[in-house]
Amino acid sequence: MVVNKDKLMQKEFEQKCKIETVRCAGRCDIELGDITKHNVMQLKRLNLAVFPICYNEKFYKEVINAGDLAKLAYFNDIIVGGVYCRIDNLDGIKKLYIMTLGTLAPYRRFGVGTLLLEHVFSLCNKDVQIKCVTLHVQTNNESALNFYKKFDFKVVGRVDKYYKRIEPDDAFVLEKEVN
Repeated sequence: MVVNKDKLMQKEFEQKCKIETVRCAGRCDIELGDITKHNVMQLKRLNLAVFPICYNEKFYKEVINAGDLAKLAYFNDIIVGGVYCRIDNLDGIKKLYIMTLGTLAPYRRFGVGTLLLEHVFSLCNKDVQIKCVTLHVQTNNESALNFYKKFDFKVVGRVDKYYKRIEPDDAFVLEKEVN
C-alpha cells in the first residue's frame, strides 16, 4: 500500500491543531485552527490590518494559552480571520466576552465572521453557565453593528472614551443572551 506522505502529514497537522473544515455554499472551504506560538504572529498581522488599535505582547501571550477561546480562520489555507474571547464572572453571572473577532476586508461576505461567531456560540453551548456573550464596538463601525445585530445582539450601553488614541473613542456595548 502506497501512502501519500504529504496527505499523511497534513492529516497529522489537522489533528494536532484541531482544524475544522466547513463547506461554504459550494464555493470555498473555511477552516478554524488553533493559535499557537508558531502562528501567533500571523494573528498579530491580521489584527493590525483589521482593527484600528494595537494589542500589546501580553495580549498575544494570553491568546496562545486561550485554547478553544481563540481560533484562526483559514480560507484556502490563507489566514483571513480570527477570534479571541475570555470568560468573565461579573456579579455571579458568567459571560463570554469577545475581545476580538475580525476578518480581512477582501474575505468578508464569505461566511468567515459567521463561522467564527458560531464557534463562540458553540463554546456557550458547552458551558451552560455562560448566560450571555458581550463585546464592545466602536460607535462609528456600522458594518460590525449590522453584523452582530443579524445574530440578535442588542446595544445595551455606551462607554464614552472607551478607546485610547482613536476617534471616535466611544464604544457601544453589545450583548446576546444565551443558555
